[in-house]
Amino acid sequence: MKGYRVAIVGATGLVGAEFFKVLEERLFPVAEISLLASDRSEGKELTFAGRKYLVQETSPDSFRNIDIALFSAGADISHRFAPIARESGAVVIDNSAAFRMAEDVPLVVPEVNADDLASHRGIIANPNCSTIQMVVALSPLHRVNPIQRVIVTTFQSVSGTGTAAIEELTAQTKQWLNKDELTTHVYRHPIAFNVLPEIDAFLEDGYTKEERKMEDETRKILHAPGLKITATCVRVPVFASHSEAVTLEFSRPMSPAECRALLSGASGIRVVDDPSAGLYPHARAAAGTDDTLVGRIRDDSSRPGGLVMWIVADNVRKGAALNAVQIAEELSRRDLIKVGDRK
Repeated sequence: MKGYRVAIVGATGLVGAEFFKVLEERLFPVAEISLLASDRSEGKELTFAGRKYLVQETSPDSFRNIDIALFSAGADISHRFAPIARESGAVVIDNSAAFRMAEDVPLVVPEVNADDLASHRGIIANPNCSTIQMVVALSPLHRVNPIQRVIVTTFQSVSGTGTAAIEELTAQTKQWLNKDELTTHVYRHPIAFNVLPEIDAFLEDGYTKEERKMEDETRKILHAPGLKITATCVRVPVFASHSEAVTLEFSRPMSPAECRALLSGASGIRVVDDPSAGLYPHARAAAGTDDTLVGRIRDDSSRPGGLVMWIVADNVRKGAALNAVQIAEELSRRDLIKVGDRK
């Protein structure tokens, strides 16, 4: 790989910190790095690859001489600065929802649809965290036996909301144990020892934006516009990793054994499926790891030929930072980054 000049937008956030880890661990060839955030974080000192760097306020001038811009600062910031970064010559990999459903923006999970990168026009979207882990598991099956219907219920950790939600769960847990009143700031109801079937805003049809994201993004990534899919997204009092219960209907019947064989040979997946021995995916096992864990693979007792499975992954890692860096690696491998072509 060549050496690249990399900018991280949202460097002081939860995903920004994970970008540091993933870039270092995977030895991504960073020649220079710029750490960008809001004016509140300007001047903060962060360490990357053993060197200290000062965080700078994101501005239109921040992207001069940048090859790759990794964005994780929210849709408003992406809408404002991603086009500027692209016009400056950088390739933008955006972790927000700003461009995911734009027709001219590839929505990419490298294990699934890396070929879509060839059509990029300077901005590439990172999918929603809950979508990423599901399509990683579905794609190897869909390739050999097209999936007709998906029913998914998610159990999403508070880290998906950010640092403030992690702090709120911690504080409420202490309050509960001390028999104090639980204070809420991030969520509408206490999250400690509770389950909230509300992630993002509710739409007029009763679904939430998070649920609609999973449905629309899955169709786009799998190139399956007619796929029938319904999602229920739930926030649970877990610090890291999202878990998903998924029911699948195929074009032809598929046995659990065939499913396990296909997934065992697929990139980015680790099958953990021996329930009698207590071996199945769970949130703590997935936290801090790169793989998407799949287990509890079994026949759908309500519909012959269908399957039910349990999918777990670290939402901050594979669901955000790792997937974005894998996109950058794939762009480099395919020579799709024009180093030095800047304004």
